[in-house]
Amino acid sequence: MTIAAAAPAKDAVAGGVAERPTAVRYRVIALIFLITSINYADRATFSIAGSAASTELGLSSVETGFILSAFAWAYVLAQIPGGLLLDKFGTKRVYAGAILAWSIFTATQGLTGLIAGISAVAMLFALRFLVGLAEAPSFPGNARLVAAWFPGAERGTASAIFNSAQYFSLVAFAPLMGWLVHSYGWRAVFWVMGAIGLVATALFVRYIHSPVRHPKINAAELAHIEAGGGLIRMEDAANRPQAFSWTNLRQLLANRMLLGIYLGQYCINVLTYFFVTWFPIYLVKERGLNIMEAGFAAAAPALCGFVGGLVGGYTSDLLLKRTGSIDIARKVPLVFGMLLATLIIACVFVEAEWLVVTLMAVAFFGKGVASLGWAVMSDVAPKQLAGLTSGVFNMFGNVAGIVTPIVIGFIVGATGSFDWALVFVGAHCLLTIFSFLVIVGPIRRVELAA
Repeated sequence: MTIAAAAPAKDAVAGGVAERPTAVRYRVIALIFLITSINYADRATFSIAGSAASTELGLSSVETGFILSAFAWAYVLAQIPGGLLLDKFGTKRVYAGAILAWSIFTATQGLTGLIAGISAVAMLFALRFLVGLAEAPSFPGNARLVAAWFPGAERGTASAIFNSAQYFSLVAFAPLMGWLVHSYGWRAVFWVMGAIGLVATALFVRYIHSPVRHPKINAAELAHIEAGGGLIRMEDAANRPQAFSWTNLRQLLANRMLLGIYLGQYCINVLTYFFVTWFPIYLVKERGLNIMEAGFAAAAPALCGFVGGLVGGYTSDLLLKRTGSIDIARKVPLVFGMLLATLIIACVFVEAEWLVVTLMAVAFFGKGVASLGWAVMSDVAPKQLAGLTSGVFNMFGNVAGIVTPIVIGFIVGATGSFDWALVFVGAHCLLTIFSFLVIVGPIRRVELAA
């Protein structure tokens, strides 16, 4: 496959006077952060509403586990198609349509149990499955936007910002959703979050453009981004693949470095999916909190994960500037963070609620520090297959969303306790370290064979 050379950036000097670079890319990443926060909040709606909904609808723990996993079944299956759509039709159109669709499907979940003749389990599974389909292009889309808008030395921080939205979403939305359940019933969670998503769609359409088409960017910022390796013309038709190639896909799946990265992301996402599916239910059923208390308690680890994500991204970029080594910059924070994350297992041995929340907070701070997978994707994806490569990466990573809720559901159903579930989650922290240190090898951009 031949990679077309990028056209030169606009002249950064106007009338002989050097322009001061604009900072449009920071506004772009701020909006991506906001939309990703809503994305994750919509994934977590049933984990907040699930205890009340399960009681009203008569759902067992195993049925609840399957409903919680429904999102990930579709999300995984749609990753490669979603990546291909992004590569072929561009980020803006595909991503905007995705936000609109997942918001409508989220709102519709509030009608479960109100439509005669439709099983509550079937309806919730189907609608969460559709949310998963609709959200599939979101993170590959984020990766494309970061690759286009940020030079290499800023990608760790930029990727950490949008990735840390998974924690901020619960800081911002878990208390809101808990309050909605407490005050207005569990259905209100879905209706309110669906409405928020419609507003997000309008914001995305209004403010997100490719760098070379954005009305607010100047030549100096374009030159800065391109000089640092930003793919500012990624959205140009000439730079998009015109047809899917099984040969390219096979090369991605046969690359040892990419396979190690995929495995590591799967393991990290085991923690993510425990947190956005079973964690609030764990606080209610195992630790005796009411749903409103659980919503606020879930915000503490989420806030620490958010801070950890920013710390990990900043540290990674700082290490890159000082050492010039992508390996050191990406792997050192990852190993340190995953070691901290293993503290989730210690919750098995403590009784005090405050100590459980503290240990979870430290574990999710570590998980946030280690969450550099999307920065690594921006570093290694072939230039013209950023969407497909990111889609494959996200597909493997989100297999954890299928496995984790179901396995934990069976563990809790069989043992009546979350103890072995926490061990199951913590063991994946160590497997993440093994994957990046032993399997991945040197981190470098993949060059596809002709």
